[in-house]
Amino acid sequence: MPATECALFSPFKIRDTIFPNRIVLAPMMQCKAVDGNMTDWHFVHYGKFALGGFGTVLTEAVAVEPRGRISYGCPGLWSDDQVPMMRRIVDFVHSQGSLAAIQLGHSGRKGSSHRPWEASYGPLRQADALPGEEPWPLVGPVAVPIDEGYPTPHALTTAELHDIVRKFGEAARRADEAGFDMIEIHGAHGYLIASFLTPLVNERTDEYGGDRAGRMRLALEVVREIRANWPAGKALFFRVSAEDGGGPGGWSVEDSVVLAKELHKAGVDVVDCSSGGLRTSAVLQNTARGLGFQVPYADQLRHEASMATMAVGLILDGPQAEAILREDRADFIAIGRQAMYDPFWAHHAAQQLQSDPDFSNWNESAGWWLHKRIGTLKLAGCKPDGTEASD
Repeated sequence: MPATECALFSPFKIRDTIFPNRIVLAPMMQCKAVDGNMTDWHFVHYGKFALGGFGTVLTEAVAVEPRGRISYGCPGLWSDDQVPMMRRIVDFVHSQGSLAAIQLGHSGRKGSSHRPWEASYGPLRQADALPGEEPWPLVGPVAVPIDEGYPTPHALTTAELHDIVRKFGEAARRADEAGFDMIEIHGAHGYLIASFLTPLVNERTDEYGGDRAGRMRLALEVVREIRANWPAGKALFFRVSAEDGGGPGGWSVEDSVVLAKELHKAGVDVVDCSSGGLRTSAVLQNTARGLGFQVPYADQLRHEASMATMAVGLILDGPQAEAILREDRADFIAIGRQAMYDPFWAHHAAQQLQSDPDFSNWNESAGWWLHKRIGTLKLAGCKPDGTEASD
């Protein structure tokens, strides 16, 4: 279909920002940072998705303080010294016509961990101090570890929570200095903000605990602080585990609807609807789910909270993504592991939907060659993507 008729490749305006299409690179841990700093590795990593046609290139979780990292390989934005490299990445992403976005978060009681491919993704031990990666103290709503064999976190005081909220604001200011177009707050998967939301973890009796309003307080304070340090014309997303995956009595999709309404009032424009991960990896927890298994969350929050949502989770190709948007189940599509498999997913989706038959959306260096190849492929009985044409 023509690009003008394709929902996936239609623009979407939020505040003063125009998203060139509805495709967002989902935030995925890479664990390649050095002392909290992004490097040339990140320049190449994020740059390839801009070349691949993603309308918005969203980083992995970026910590607002050193103890807020998940692992030693996670990047941070707690220092002005971390801005220049990020600005270099942002500038390249912009040069390819994409928007640059950053996810800000805090690991909470799930920090001080190995990289996912090391030691079964478990916590750092004292033995890890010898190679230079000593475990660091964890923090959370209460002094309860995430699971057996994990370190016990320190229960944050009110003053300490205020300090963390302030650090989210400082990171937002730096994100603006780096040129990012959008911030996503990581409020999912059992990390700090999510651990305050769920009654399965948060048993505090002060203003940050108790009923749902108390448990939502930290999330809303972070939103307001970021909004105070983030230009009014720039978009703000919030990632939530629509259901926390912790079992009966936990955070539910109905709770997420209430939260979404309050987030919207506080200045959030889009809710990114994930799920699970309260105690273990959300990726591991969700491996048995079917295609588009989290789309119903985006659908429900979109209609019941009356705000824009982003769908994520085993969305594999252009027709599937297009159908989600055309059925008004979400406003954005986040592509994660499928993007790791195919960094040019967005361009290939355009081919599948026949919205870019001449490769005009590719960068000119690649598009020129691919357009020139069309005639040769036809003579060989193949389609523009190189697969055999059907009779």
